[in-house]
Amino acid sequence: MILKELRLSRHISQEQLAQMSGLNVRTIQRIESGQNASFESLKCLAAALDVDVTTLNQETFMIDKNTANWQKLPLFLKMWFVLNFLQIRPARSTADRVEKISHIFGFLFCCIGLVSEAALAGGIIMLATAYLFFMLKWQGDRYGIWYDPDAATGT
Repeated sequence: MILKELRLSRHISQEQLAQMSGLNVRTIQRIESGQNASFESLKCLAAALDVDVTTLNQETFMIDKNTANWQKLPLFLKMWFVLNFLQIRPARSTADRVEKISHIFGFLFCCIGLVSEAALAGGIIMLATAYLFFMLKWQGDRYGIWYDPDAATGT
């Protein structure tokens, strides 16, 4: 069930979802942990999240370029995701990895920059790249467009 992914993609806490759906917080915790939910609970959650009950029963949360979330994105954001990842379906883990690597090398080059001006410039560029990927992850979370290749293959 993808309840937790849907809730997190909308930046809603369990308490907020409980209030929106009229369910108990403990019920939401149980459903998110994998326990079965009654059809009535699923209907309440689906109404609160503005999705179909069938969407809640999906095992994986996949958004491809044909989904409404992807189609609603402005063209410049679609291009930003595609160009930054060189892939049509962006994965959050890729953005996270690039951000971490950019931070590490950025700080390393800035330290080397104490003796070499060129290294300092490279370090600043790497830190700027890390900041841009941080913003990219924020936008991806905001619009809920991440693709999880591990979940799609069932591993």
